[in-house]
Amino acid sequence: MRMSDQTKMASVSRQKLIITLLKDASSPITGSEFAKKTNVSRQVIVQDISILKAKNEPIVATSQGYIYLNSEKEDNLHQKVVVCNHSPDQTLEELYLIVDHGVTVKDVKVEHAVYGDLTASIRVSNRKEVEQFVKKIKETKASYLASLTGGIHLHTLEADSISKIEAACKDLKKAGIMI
Repeated sequence: MRMSDQTKMASVSRQKLIITLLKDASSPITGSEFAKKTNVSRQVIVQDISILKAKNEPIVATSQGYIYLNSEKEDNLHQKVVVCNHSPDQTLEELYLIVDHGVTVKDVKVEHAVYGDLTASIRVSNRKEVEQFVKKIKETKASYLASLTGGIHLHTLEADSISKIEAACKDLKKAGIMI
């Protein structure tokens, strides 16, 4: 659904389209992709997403783009929060150890002395998504949240079976990453 070069979508129509596309998507959609489809700037899309979130639409921004959380799908998944500690250069190893077991890393959390709990959505489920996440960190010269706490951080792990999560945890402990 590509708009003509002169036509900009009205905000309500654009927001409805964003929700529809996100619900139907099998992978994250970037703000730039939405901007091209609707002939507006990426910043307008960011504002639309903020408005939709304020209306309690379960949209999450990840390093790969936006996703719509399907609560029915998530109800069938197992979750576990794990505590890890490692250097920034072990991030790739840590995430590979997890996703190689069919486990999704939903987020990273740290406890900051001033701001309290800080949580960032990661949503990586395979090696390609892990590589994109790490590449984006490097390209933007961003710091990992764990750098705020000397490497200590938590992850919410998610999988369709608890045995997959337990296997990932076993490998994380063996590698000296999980506390």
